Amino acid sequence: MSAESYSGTILVVDDDPDIREVLSDRLQSLGYRVLLASNGRASLELLERQNPHMILLDIEMPDMSGLEVLREIRRRGADVTVVMITAHGTIERAVQAMKEGAYDFIRKPFEPEHIALTVQKALEREGLKRGVEVLSEEVCERHRLVVGRSAQMSLAVELARKAAASKATVLLLGESGTGKEIFARAIHRWSDRKDKPFIAINCVGLSRELLESELFGHEKGAFTGAHQLKRGKMELAHGGTVFLDEIGDISLELQTKLLRFLQEREFERVGGTKSIHVDVRIIGATNRDLDQAVKDGRFREDLYYRLNVVPIALPPLRERKEDIAELATDFLKRFSAETKKRFVELAPETIEKLLSYDWPGNVRELANAIERAVVLGEGPTLTVQHLPPRISSRETVASAENFSYHNAVNAAKRELIRRALSQTQGNRAAAAKLLGLQRTYLSRLIKTLRIP
Repeated sequence: MSAESYSGTILVVDDDPDIREVLSDRLQSLGYRVLLASNGRASLELLERQNPHMILLDIEMPDMSGLEVLREIRRRGADVTVVMITAHGTIERAVQAMKEGAYDFIRKPFEPEHIALTVQKALEREGLKRGVEVLSEEVCERHRLVVGRSAQMSLAVELARKAAASKATVLLLGESGTGKEIFARAIHRWSDRKDKPFIAINCVGLSRELLESELFGHEKGAFTGAHQLKRGKMELAHGGTVFLDEIGDISLELQTKLLRFLQEREFERVGGTKSIHVDVRIIGATNRDLDQAVKDGRFREDLYYRLNVVPIALPPLRERKEDIAELATDFLKRFSAETKKRFVELAPETIEKLLSYDWPGNVRELANAIERAVVLGEGPTLTVQHLPPRISSRETVASAENFSYHNAVNAAKRELIRRALSQTQGNRAAAAKLLGLQRTYLSRLIKTLRIP
């Protein structure tokens, strides 16, 4: 049987050679790759080297029992599925092993069908677990914080990290597309609530009644169409974080209920009388001028102060154009990997076009433009022709009011140095030669321009 045809690797640990042979023959006939160990220490060495999908572990072995091996596996942090092998007099110890993290146990003498079924279920569990881990990594990658290196964004990140370590309410301020939800997710991931739910609610486009039901839930029969009890997002997010996007658009009546919740962390479902207490962290976001909204009587002043404990301002992209080349390069790598295209760089004239555009849709618009270019084009270089017409047809002279000469020069320097380092696999001497610079001068530029 070729290695490619195996459906999983199983480590069999038993001091009885006959048991090892029986299990090995049976498992190989089912299409599994089998590793064998005659004692606990040998099994731990194989675990380190081979990374099996699961372990069949005898509970009764000399020198080091199966229970001791299981504890050592968990102590090392190896997250592998373990099934115990038991004899008639060791059932109680097998139950103890399951309490300490074993998935299941099989009894001697073995029934072939029982072995097959137990192993199949254990490997399905392992596959599901690893699939969830991969999905979680993909979600984190999709929502990871991409901000650039401008002073404004460096300050915003520093504030967000400090806020994450507290329980304080955070208010994210900025235009649409500046990355408010990504910042909210980052604050959640940096906090001690990261293993609890993160729930985002867009407060725009919902009537007061629907938004109130979304936030706080409703009792059965609370209104027409409420055929069953519904738990709201505040209740579902217990222990975690609720992100209220466009919070400046909620009605005055709902503002009153939200204020009470922020003060007491209690609410009643719509149509209910029972107070429900939850532990959630609130992160609000708005693109509106809440100071002016308070003056105009459209937003409660006391709610504003409750929300505005840690305000974080996210600047529009047109005010930090020195970040555009880095952001665009990051998006190019991400979307190239997602679409399996072979884009590796942005042409210099492409960067000029990106710098000359004002980006009314901010980072979201930049991401969409690069994604469109990758989807419709072919690599390895993303040229001006790949860009949307509204960007490619724009004059490449950056306006002085939005982008200073020095910022433009520094952005161009960063991109040239990054490309040289990329072509030389990070070798500074070779990159300096490629650029026609002294190595010491290049090193000073890398430090001054904060190039990773």
